[in-house]
Amino acid sequence: MAQEYIDLRSDTVTRPSDAMRKAMAASDVGDDVFGEDPTVNRLQEEIAHRLGKEAALFVPSGTMGNQVCIKVHTHPGDEVIAEGGAHVFNYETAGAAFLSNVQVHTIDGYHGQLTVEQIRRAIRPPLYYMPRSRLICLENTHNRAGGTIYPIDLMQEVSLFARQSGIRLHLDGARLWNASVATGIPVGEYSALVDSVSVCFSKGLGAPVGSAIAGSRDFIDEARHYRKIFGGGMRQAGILAAAALFALQNNVSRLAEDHEKAQALAGSLATIKGLTIDLSTVQTNIIIIGVEKSGRMPDQILASLKQKGVLLSLGNYMGLRAVTHMDVTMDQVKRAAQVIREVMA
Repeated sequence: MAQEYIDLRSDTVTRPSDAMRKAMAASDVGDDVFGEDPTVNRLQEEIAHRLGKEAALFVPSGTMGNQVCIKVHTHPGDEVIAEGGAHVFNYETAGAAFLSNVQVHTIDGYHGQLTVEQIRRAIRPPLYYMPRSRLICLENTHNRAGGTIYPIDLMQEVSLFARQSGIRLHLDGARLWNASVATGIPVGEYSALVDSVSVCFSKGLGAPVGSAIAGSRDFIDEARHYRKIFGGGMRQAGILAAAALFALQNNVSRLAEDHEKAQALAGSLATIKGLTIDLSTVQTNIIIIGVEKSGRMPDQILASLKQKGVLLSLGNYMGLRAVTHMDVTMDQVKRAAQVIREVMA
């Protein structure tokens, strides 16, 4: 009999519920490459409405969504400005360089946030031998910083600066739903500040596949072209879009439960000798757990936890990551905390 794990590696490990599977099975489908899948079209219209954009596009993954946006916004040889821990820089297999022939200029921010002054210093002067600063990428919530929320007033300042400087602004909003639920600020207020935005359905919302990008109608027309080039054109994708629609209708407000579980877990772990947690960063459903003071390497701790039925993942340097989600209960979170305590003893 296979061992059952308390899986806190990521909110991507969630599985579609029976109700979501029924919605998928009952979906109307067509050929989406021809624009004829009614369920995909309905999802795209819903996303555009929620994000306050003219149009939206369903894509297989968040990485593809971000990379399509970078491709549309830039030309080969341009430069993209991003925070040092950004997903587009660390976890998308150098996609910006490989697919768009642009380089990423990283800046170390505070809790994943960049200020206008930091960005201003990174803007290249208009000299022929320097790359052109074409795009700024923000991330909300910020994964590597521990699920931190980008304050909307700071985003407003960056947005104004970008528009005054003639630089495009993209938001990696894979977990923008978490930021919205935690702050009470509608996702549309965040996305109104940027030229393009990506959102994900396969993390905390529990869908098995899919993300979406949104922007102006012209932007999305161009994005559809690159989605096809990148291999993201899907045919009867309505069965996947139906899962995303179900998630939007049923699983957004319940993200607050995941935030409560993260708070409970972080509070317990913060009392364990050898572990370091900045509780101010535990704002949504991600916890970064420093282990440098424990005298053990992260992979050793991960292996010991796995033997006892708890799965975590690597975080930043000398750190582990725990992510709460709909498929772990509060009781399991408490059990995981006890197992971690035993392993670290």
